[in-house]
Amino acid sequence: MFIDTAKIKVVAGKGGDGAVSFHREKYIAAGGPDGGDGGNGGNIVIIVDDHMSTLMDFRYRRKYVAENGENGSGKRCSGRNGADLVIKVPRATVIRDAETGAVIHDMSDGQPFVVAKGGSGGWGNQHFATPTRQTPRFAKSGLPGEEREILLELKLLADVGLVGFPNVGKSTLLSMISAARPKIANYHFTTLQPNLGVVSVDEGESFVVADIPGIIEGAHQGAGLGHDFLRHIDRCRLLIHLVDVSGSEGRDPIEDFKIINEELKTYSPSLASRPQIAAANKIDILSPDSDNLERFREYVSGLGIPCIEISAATRKGVDTLVYKTAELLRTLPPVKYFESEYVAPEPKTGKPEDVVITVEDGVYNLDGDWLWVIARDINFSDYESRMHFERTLRKSGIFERLEKMGIQEGDTVRIYNLEFEYVK
Repeated sequence: MFIDTAKIKVVAGKGGDGAVSFHREKYIAAGGPDGGDGGNGGNIVIIVDDHMSTLMDFRYRRKYVAENGENGSGKRCSGRNGADLVIKVPRATVIRDAETGAVIHDMSDGQPFVVAKGGSGGWGNQHFATPTRQTPRFAKSGLPGEEREILLELKLLADVGLVGFPNVGKSTLLSMISAARPKIANYHFTTLQPNLGVVSVDEGESFVVADIPGIIEGAHQGAGLGHDFLRHIDRCRLLIHLVDVSGSEGRDPIEDFKIINEELKTYSPSLASRPQIAAANKIDILSPDSDNLERFREYVSGLGIPCIEISAATRKGVDTLVYKTAELLRTLPPVKYFESEYVAPEPKTGKPEDVVITVEDGVYNLDGDWLWVIARDINFSDYESRMHFERTLRKSGIFERLEKMGIQEGDTVRIYNLEFEYVK
């Protein structure tokens, strides 16, 4: 099964907590603090695997979590860093932010990309010793790793895209000009997934062609296979627009040409504006009394689009089409690379006065960006760290605000998932 989009959640590892420890050794007095730092959390790294051609691997697994960093320990021993989690994707996969749709990175360059960075490890108490505070009994907690939902979108790397109605001969043409062997049959939607073929022109010169399932009128509204596969020609520098000029299915070639271009324009004005070559196909079965070919040639020539008459089945005119395609490609810019559009949100900071205090069922709830930044650095399992947090809240005026709201000793205060009794 061909899967070309996937939505996944990535969670980088949390940094390990710093340690609270003091050097204790025989004959060494006042050894001092020697708590080690926590290790950094593992990153989520995306790499290219050229053996992959679909995003099938992401159909059943939707969440990827990297390893946390280990906590620090005594004797200034730092915790081990969490291992990076590596995710493999096909080349040409575009990574987007699931919420905004903005491009985060295009994996066409083949370079590893860190999509979520692990949290930094917390400092051990060795860092907090001063001449006036020689026995610090607190350390910092490790920071959480980045967490986000991303959309993986496969956009094939091809120089040329074959477009046209179903059954106009796109797959037949691809099989004639390359070593690709797509399924070929005389019914609509034989092609159910994109096919790639490499076309050799001369020694050292070649180009890649993408054959996508046929488009029909109303594709932008979901008719036929819709626009599901048009993303695979987003990068193409040139489009070969195949049209059945024989009228074998009772359609008018000029109308077919207009309809397909309108569907391309609806999907992406940029794609519709790409250079095109009109390939008038099936001339081998064209009726002698039909004027389809003349009318079509005159119409596309009026648009400034070159028209090549071919028969993909008998290979008549195919070489002319290949050389014309190579000639135009030499004048066009390289395959499209999607630049990053993603703007990372500003880190939470805030001010103490921005902290919101609400009372619900006798519980005082505190919430705010400033509070989040302060709380994430505290190791609540350590007494000294908790006392440091309490002093920070008192100095900031939070306790004064609580008292003005009528809080009494013994009342419950909730800060995120932490609850404690208020003590004056």
